[in-house]
Amino acid sequence: MTRPGDPGHAAAARASATAATEHPDVSSDTPSTGSARRRPPWSLRRRIILLVAGLLVATSAVVGIATVVLFHASSVARLDASLRATASRADIATGPGIPSDPRATVRGFLGVPGQPDGTLGGIFIADQSDAAYIAGGELVAADADARLALGQVPADRLVHTITAGTLGEYRSLAFETVPGVRVALALPLADVAAQTRQLALTVAGVAAGGILIALGAGSLLARRALEPLERVTATAQAVSELPLDRGDVDLDERVPVDDPRTEVGQLGTAFNRMLGHVASALSAREQSERKVRRFVADASHELRTPLASIRGYAELTRLHGGKLPADVVHAISRIESESVRMTELVEDLLLLARLDEGREIVHAPVDLGALAADAVADAQAAGPDHDWSVVLPADPVIVDGDEPRLRQVLANLLANARVHTPEGTRVVLGLTVETGSTGDVARLTVSDDGPGIDPAVRDRLFERFARGDASRSRRAGSTGLGLAIVRAVVEAHDGTVDIESEPGETVFTVTLRLA
Repeated sequence: MTRPGDPGHAAAARASATAATEHPDVSSDTPSTGSARRRPPWSLRRRIILLVAGLLVATSAVVGIATVVLFHASSVARLDASLRATASRADIATGPGIPSDPRATVRGFLGVPGQPDGTLGGIFIADQSDAAYIAGGELVAADADARLALGQVPADRLVHTITAGTLGEYRSLAFETVPGVRVALALPLADVAAQTRQLALTVAGVAAGGILIALGAGSLLARRALEPLERVTATAQAVSELPLDRGDVDLDERVPVDDPRTEVGQLGTAFNRMLGHVASALSAREQSERKVRRFVADASHELRTPLASIRGYAELTRLHGGKLPADVVHAISRIESESVRMTELVEDLLLLARLDEGREIVHAPVDLGALAADAVADAQAAGPDHDWSVVLPADPVIVDGDEPRLRQVLANLLANARVHTPEGTRVVLGLTVETGSTGDVARLTVSDDGPGIDPAVRDRLFERFARGDASRSRRAGSTGLGLAIVRAVVEAHDGTVDIESEPGETVFTVTLRLA
């Protein structure tokens, strides 16, 4: 029935916790703002699908761009070949010498059969020039911008790209028939650009459709491929929900393995092997614990008789009519008191051993309000230097349980508060009825305004023989089994017991389901 904790240490711990709350950046365990805002990691399925999508997009982009670039280059090459043929026909039609009529000469070599529609041609003789182009089989005079663009083409018989004003881009070449006479011809790039654009749109559309179809099929395949991993996860989740901390271990969960030769199959096989090993280890642990519990129960049961005999003989000797020396009387009284203490310890150990084996609990309707009132009255008699009070509801609170054991729970909690708090401490036993997730429950609270419990021992407070700083104990000889009995009895009633403590306020809460 110990509740260890040093007041000064608890106050310092509370101050440190308060400082860490006010200045979270000083604690290394506190996540940074960037970590807190970091998005959750992607699942394996999503990463696989996104990886496949990225590879498909990259591959489609490379193939599409290469296709469009090669098509454009080959189309321009064909246009250049056609331009050279057009220039060859114009050279033949122009003939040698200096033409007397530039306009007639231009219309002459543009009118040669075989010249493509859209051909732009011009002739430049000193300061005279003329240019025209074929539009729908008709010759149309070119504007000044087109003549200027043709005039700037070097006469090297190489193909150049020019912009002929409003007519757009052309592939052009120029040559001299005789010194001082320069003929320039050009074919439009509009058809090549339109075909290239149409091919690019077609490739993009086909690639997008293929990517969507591949993503759909990939998602389905990834889902089917990852189903064995989902079975492993489901089995692990089922195992994590099994009560493996105590009692018989029934670990029959296994992962169905389709093909042990695959990586996922090997994982499932290894997981099943691990489950078998864990089941064997837990079974061996349970058998060992059963032997220990049986030994403790048997030893405690066997010790009750000699302890009762020692106590009886001590009382008989002390009540002897003859006069005994003072030191003998003192020794006999010490034997008697220690036998009483050993008997209480043996009884507690025997109770815990029987609770571990699932025995010792008798279920019947119990009025918790009456138990609470009696427990506070007994505590008032045992510790008049404390301020005791009880808060009960107007209606009876009935649970299905073992009345002597529940009475012992309240007695241990109140005795714990009495023993480990200074005189004048206010102790309140409260009883309320609340609606929980599993239905209506009764909540018993034992709160005090004492120095609190040391956080270093709070987590192991309900363990057997748990003790903190011995200097805080106002009653020597505490066994450290009181709170362990509280937890064992409450859990045997399918209830819970919790603790919240800070300097100036400690609350034990027992939750039991109503009958």
